[in-house]
Amino acid sequence: MADGAPSIDLVALGAWMDGQDLPAGPIEAVEPLVGGTQNVLLRFERGGTTFVLRRGPWHLRRTSNDALRREMRVLAALAGSAVPHPELLAACPDESVLGGDAVFYLMEAVDGFNPTITLPALHAGDRDLRHAMGLAAVDALAALGAVDHVAVGLGDMGSPAGFLERQVPRWLAELDSYGVHEGYPGPSIPALHEVATWLDRNRPARFIPGLSHGDYHLANLLYRPDGPEVAAIVDWEMCTIGDPLLDLGWLLATWPTGDQGGIGGGLVSTDGGLPTAGELVARYAEGTTRDVSAMVWYEVLACFKLGIILEGTHARACAGQAPVAIGDLLHATTLGLFSRAVDRISAA
Repeated sequence: MADGAPSIDLVALGAWMDGQDLPAGPIEAVEPLVGGTQNVLLRFERGGTTFVLRRGPWHLRRTSNDALRREMRVLAALAGSAVPHPELLAACPDESVLGGDAVFYLMEAVDGFNPTITLPALHAGDRDLRHAMGLAAVDALAALGAVDHVAVGLGDMGSPAGFLERQVPRWLAELDSYGVHEGYPGPSIPALHEVATWLDRNRPARFIPGLSHGDYHLANLLYRPDGPEVAAIVDWEMCTIGDPLLDLGWLLATWPTGDQGGIGGGLVSTDGGLPTAGELVARYAEGTTRDVSAMVWYEVLACFKLGIILEGTHARACAGQAPVAIGDLLHATTLGLFSRAVDRISAA
């Protein structure tokens, strides 16, 4: 890492690994991994094994460590399931081990690629393969929605009762909390109250609780290099027990379309071939018993929630806790998400 930049204490990491029945030896081939704007990822080798370390951002948010602890728990619970995910190799919920008051965990290095960043020649040259990749994203999501969260030991995680009723007030409160960041002028989101009011008035009456990823879009998927299947769903920090249909809404809200680029569509959306939103919903319906008739509501909620989350980085950027350029970009993305929500409401 660059001189003066934050770094992981590799000596402390090695000492901790020695007590976890993990491969011993020098820590080598250390490489920071890029992607996203929040958590820290570090790839390294030790004892012939490649590891990926994940911890919260250098400027920890108040919920960072709790989110990573929840992530550790969910990845452990998914072991042996049909859900594609990185294997959890070791978890450290203790904030003091590496210094800096951050928990962390080690996971396997997945053999896969992120389609928003790169496309192998196989995928770049085959429109039908890219179409199958989009459907595979829904198949992986349906597998997650089918997990019996009680049977895998997650019955006490989250509060599914009243989950949908809590969404609008919970995220409006989150938006209000950004006022603690010095230099943040407050949210400037013209459609904020229009969208919030529509969501409250059109909320589905019931849902089937289940495990929800919480941030499901193409940028959080790794694909197999030899085919269209999803190799792993990553970035589980927002997972909870709630309504899994919100994950599908999230995918729709961020999906590249003809007039709007979505969130992180990147290379896979440039040359076309991806399924339409309607195809995604139809594919999900084939693999679930859940009622998908209110998907517009879930998509609008996803735009609302994600927009407010991204606005948080804008607020932190105003306070010098995140790059200004990223904060400005994400604020513009927030405005785009709320515009998309208004369009979906108007068409409903």
